[in-house]
Amino acid sequence: MTTLLLAEDDPLTLAGIKALLAGSEFAVVAAVSSGRLALEELPSKRPDILVLDFEMPERSGLDVLRILRERGDKRPVVLLTGSMSDRKVYEALQLGVNGLVVKATAPQNLLTCLACVAEGKRWIDHDVLQRVMELSLNPESQGPLDKLSRRERSVVGLVLQGLKNREIADELGIGEGTIKVHLHNIFEKMGVSSRMELAFAAAKAVN
Repeated sequence: MTTLLLAEDDPLTLAGIKALLAGSEFAVVAAVSSGRLALEELPSKRPDILVLDFEMPERSGLDVLRILRERGDKRPVVLLTGSMSDRKVYEALQLGVNGLVVKATAPQNLLTCLACVAEGKRWIDHDVLQRVMELSLNPESQGPLDKLSRRERSVVGLVLQGLKNREIADELGIGEGTIKVHLHNIFEKMGVSSRMELAFAAAKAVN
């Protein structure tokens, strides 16, 4: 059983999330209405994953994520949002958010997101990833992305969607070995050594 701490200031939304999780592999060990209370409950409840409303009084979900990372706490964090500006998306990515679910799609996507995060993976709403991809491909963007060729930018965009090398190769109609070569060149040009670092660098570059 994977334990969760929920932080959501809307009682109806909180009730809906609890109902969605009922009977699942996820157990709610604490449910609070603010980011401040979430931070206060952490030491005693010790949840495996935090599920935080992006907009809350007394510390937003993004604030809590930032505080945890500043403390060196790598505990998985999933953010729930009704809407999020591009700037906030980038900041969440840079802080290492593990999951991001749009509230309108939570009934379909929250359990999938939590399952991925519990396995050590990352799950970000597809539409959010699409926005990041489009920005990363924007020819007007400045910084490290300017060093990349058009093909390399396409690869970056697909990496940001969470595709694996084989899937990227199929999408672009080229060999998997060629994708590996592109990734090697991209990592060198952008000064990164992993896909996670690449996602952060791309997000920062278009911020």
